[in-house]
Amino acid sequence: MESVNFVYDLLGKNIVAYILLALLPMAFLLPYALVAILGELKISAWIQERLGPMRTGWKGVLQPIAEVVKLLQKEDITPAAVNKPLFNLAPFVMFAGAYAAYAVIPFSSKFVPVNINIGLFYVFAISAFGVIAIVMGGWASNNKYSLLGGMRAAAQMISYEIPIAVAILAIATLAGSLDMQEIIYQQGGGFWNWNIFGGPGSFTKIWVIPFTVTLFLIYFIGSLAETNRVPFDIPEGESEIVAGYHTEYSGMKFAMFFFAEYSNMFIVSAIITILFLGGWQSPFGDFLNGPVWQAFWFVSKAMLFVFLQIWLRWTLPRLRVDQLMYVTWKVMLPISFVAFFAVALCAMIK
Repeated sequence: MESVNFVYDLLGKNIVAYILLALLPMAFLLPYALVAILGELKISAWIQERLGPMRTGWKGVLQPIAEVVKLLQKEDITPAAVNKPLFNLAPFVMFAGAYAAYAVIPFSSKFVPVNINIGLFYVFAISAFGVIAIVMGGWASNNKYSLLGGMRAAAQMISYEIPIAVAILAIATLAGSLDMQEIIYQQGGGFWNWNIFGGPGSFTKIWVIPFTVTLFLIYFIGSLAETNRVPFDIPEGESEIVAGYHTEYSGMKFAMFFFAEYSNMFIVSAIITILFLGGWQSPFGDFLNGPVWQAFWFVSKAMLFVFLQIWLRWTLPRLRVDQLMYVTWKVMLPISFVAFFAVALCAMIK
């Protein structure tokens, strides 16, 4: 059950190699971001029965590149009354938190940049950077709409982190580990061994499946709130607070917030895949389960949830603040505790 740890096994003490390794996720992130932006444009168009961008490239496929070029050329404006150090730092903190999470994401059994035994804890902890950056940017902007968006984001993201944490703890209890590779290995042998269906040997404890499905739904709904996606996009509600915490940002600073959001969309989708859908494991057991196929299965599963997040954005209305808090504190949190105790009981008797 050993995976290649590229940091320690292959690089040794070569500093240049460490720098290249740190930039490696960009080789995936940049194409992914372009595909996700194009998906956002085209899927929204299909849902609304229109064509979307059609003029830049064949059927508009080069529109995301045009958007990037446009942002690169835009003037970087810093308003006079802002707190300049914090205002300029916030986009970098936002992106750093999203980017750092990729260090422990296992794309296959043979590729995980840093294989640590507390990978789940690391990802959960590093996600707190997003809250810090949003509040930092909202407060430093010296704008009442930005401040309100930052406060909304802090209340929302911290509240939804609690049921998400319970869901993560439940699966960690079921697997007996916080190591993401270990959790994935335990779900091998076919899709019926995935944690969403109760984990290995689920047919002998079929009663736990409703609870694992419930935890899956809780994590997915909470991930929408964590990434500020509809119906939980009130921190940047344009009909109420202009654009929320990034109202005063332009050019590449705005692009970094934008890029971090799409990066986080894949991160939460990857964690759902790891926790509940077997990670890089093939749905067919050992069939089509080589290292290259593993990367294919992992990315495909994660991109399915990116698609769902885009789909929901153009389908559901935005919640009010009171509705948002009601959902997490009075609905998701009690249900997540019940599901957690059920899964913990299952882990004790298996």
